[in-house]
Amino acid sequence: MTGTVHVIGAGLAGLSAAVRLAEAGRAVILYEAARQAGGRCRSYRDATLDLEIDNGNHLLLSGNRSALDYAALIGGSGALTIADEAAFDFAEPASGLRWRLRPNAGRLPWWLLVAGRRVPDTGPGDYFGPLRLFRAGAGDRIGDLMRCDGLLYDRLWNPVLVAALNTEVPDASARLAATILRETLGAGGRACRPVVATGGLSAAFVDPALAYVAARGGSVRSGTRVRALERVDGRVTALRVSDGDVPLGPEDAVVLAVPAPVASDLVPGLQGPTEHRSIVNAHFRLTPPDDLPLLTGLVGTLSEWLFRYPDRLSVTISAADRMLDDDRDDLARRIWAEVAAVAGIDGPMPRWQIVKEKRATFAAMPEQDARRPEAGAAGGNVILAGDWTQTGLPSTIEGAIRSGENAAQVLLRGDIGVSRSMSKASP
Repeated sequence: MTGTVHVIGAGLAGLSAAVRLAEAGRAVILYEAARQAGGRCRSYRDATLDLEIDNGNHLLLSGNRSALDYAALIGGSGALTIADEAAFDFAEPASGLRWRLRPNAGRLPWWLLVAGRRVPDTGPGDYFGPLRLFRAGAGDRIGDLMRCDGLLYDRLWNPVLVAALNTEVPDASARLAATILRETLGAGGRACRPVVATGGLSAAFVDPALAYVAARGGSVRSGTRVRALERVDGRVTALRVSDGDVPLGPEDAVVLAVPAPVASDLVPGLQGPTEHRSIVNAHFRLTPPDDLPLLTGLVGTLSEWLFRYPDRLSVTISAADRMLDDDRDDLARRIWAEVAAVAGIDGPMPRWQIVKEKRATFAAMPEQDARRPEAGAAGGNVILAGDWTQTGLPSTIEGAIRSGENAAQVLLRGDIGVSRSMSKASP
């Protein structure tokens, strides 16, 4: 096929698909209902803080090859800070303990034999608890296969897994957890170096992607909502958009890279995840202490992960449905007290902002994972993309970008026909 690809949705999945298609010389048109691209992964100017902040803090790891290769291709790597080694700082205010988890670079985990690289008060044998996850079936939960209590769980497995899955750990999919562990800790420290978009998510993943597509002849229609897909014999022949209809040629295709509820409206009968989990982020405007690590895991506190940016400190709390109705001022005070104690900061609470994302990700439970469609489930000349589609990963930046790559590969391989159904195709 050589026609135009109409990419609906300019979040990371849609941008990833558009970039890979433009790289291959395909004509691309991006449609985005919002005025700004990036979806749930973008930067914006916050009036309260008078700062450019991200609408969510995201931790990547050096093993997230799709995300890092995408950033390198579009020229966004300069906005990413990549740690020199796999080192994760933790603080447990209740006990006063601080430690640094330091997996060695290779796959053979000899670091488990070195007390100074492990979680305090743990031995090498304690770390084999998650091994049963690698034999998980599709319906298995983490709590079915490993203990979800104890010192090592509280100080390592729970903080890591709840951040990756954004779901209460015992109830989360063991298979999704195994994939995360296989691609990170299981691959050795080289795959575990922390990566933070200290220059902003938009500078790393969004703005250079738009420029990349435009430089190769693509176009972006911001503020344009696609309201319906017109089909004839199963094939989309026109897009009904907010300012008129867009006819599709016989060789044209559609990449539908919108959230699951929107995709279900556009493709009646399409199945997708129905349960979601929230994330709460807190931002405090100040110049952070120079000796504060780029990232700190907080144990036994309301706050979970503390990010150090050049002009602020930010906290992320995952699986945060319990906090959605909490008073924002009270929440800010509680979080700031923990941040100030860990960072060694005296004085009043600085200017702050609380951002609550009610439907941040799909709930990474087995029954929800089973509802995720394959790329070709929409049929005809439509390919699906999005972190909620069947990527084998939970709802992450890596999953979103990988889904866009999958969609582009399906089109570039010619696995989508002009008139034949794609209901059995897969990325």
